[in-house]
Amino acid sequence: MKKDINFHPVTGVKLAIAKEEKETGTEWAVYLLNLNLIELSTVMITSKGYGELEGEKRKTSTLRHMIEELGAQEMAKIEPIDPAVFTLTNEFWVSYYILDQIFDKKFIFTPGSFDPANLQMIPELGLEGILHG
Repeated sequence: MKKDINFHPVTGVKLAIAKEEKETGTEWAVYLLNLNLIELSTVMITSKGYGELEGEKRKTSTLRHMIEELGAQEMAKIEPIDPAVFTLTNEFWVSYYILDQIFDKKFIFTPGSFDPANLQMIPELGLEGILHG
């Protein structure tokens, strides 16, 4: 049972949605950053979007990703993301193990998160975007 699992606070793991300028145009993607000095194992990520668009309730498909191991101070590109869903709430649920301890955190990007004024340089990626920690 989930209530029987002792979840410790998540530190050193961040999620970023960043843009990269390519010859074909601007591409946005979701990245997982492990800033810890130890690797993460059995990393599971679910993503979904939900909210209201043009007066109607909308939700995206739920996507699931698995990373066997994310090394110390490594980053992983999780999935591309279409800017059309920036008007929705975008939720990413990340679970992983460090040694034999499970960690779990929900990262939520609200529709206002993607305002150009909120964009910042993410040094670990060398890209501009939104960093959630």
